Amino acid sequence: MYSGASAQVASTDTISRKASSEFLTSFDGTKIYYEIAGTGFPVVLLHGFTGTSQGWKSTELYNSLLENGYQVISLDLRGNGKSGKPSSLNGYQHDSEAKDVMLLAKKLALKQYDLIGYSRGSIIAARLLVLDKHVKKAVMGGMGDGFTDPAWPRRVMFYKALSGEPAPELNGFIESINKRGLDRQQLAFQQGAQPSTSPAELSQIKIPVLLVSGDNDPDNGSVDKLAAMIPGSQMRVVPGDHDHAGKTKEFAAAVVDFLK
Repeated sequence: MYSGASAQVASTDTISRKASSEFLTSFDGTKIYYEIAGTGFPVVLLHGFTGTSQGWKSTELYNSLLENGYQVISLDLRGNGKSGKPSSLNGYQHDSEAKDVMLLAKKLALKQYDLIGYSRGSIIAARLLVLDKHVKKAVMGGMGDGFTDPAWPRRVMFYKALSGEPAPELNGFIESINKRGLDRQQLAFQQGAQPSTSPAELSQIKIPVLLVSGDNDPDNGSVDKLAAMIPGSQMRVVPGDHDHAGKTKEFAAAVVDFLK
């Protein structure tokens, strides 16, 4: 597996867009589905809540990374897509999702890798910034400072709604996941055990971090406050709301420019 220090722009004639897929058996036996496309310096992509690795393929970023000579590694976080679905809340506690990523990086012999998360993927990325010394650069998209609060009201509201408690503000969301046939219990586990990263932990981060937010995305707290917690972090604003900003060409351009 490639572990060099920089990516090189590849000819469009030689880019491998066809992804190979495999499963990782994680620390607790949970099977984690992942795909690899392209060659070059590795970039790991972490999807958002209710998403899967396949969602990245509809973004400008996915092809842009391949065209700029990166190896793209995407996975279905546990409880989502083709990955295994733990039967209890414990299956998501104690940084289980971050451990999955770290074990995948170990399996692939990644001496260094760049990390890109969006929405809930950014929350897991924050844990990796604290736990994994192999991360070279990181991008956190669609995320403000909300997740730094262990009792974040937005997280608690989603957990209660997914657990069956009334939450009129989320009626549309619940209807949507029911139509999509998603597992409400798994999603409740993910919210119930969702990790927080404290301002004190964030203040110790020493690698380059880019925060990217849509200009119409107030969902997850203040990006300015989050930037103030991470020394030397950069911040970019791109067009779009929470659901669409991460798919834009402006998001892709900001991320690739930062990684290069």
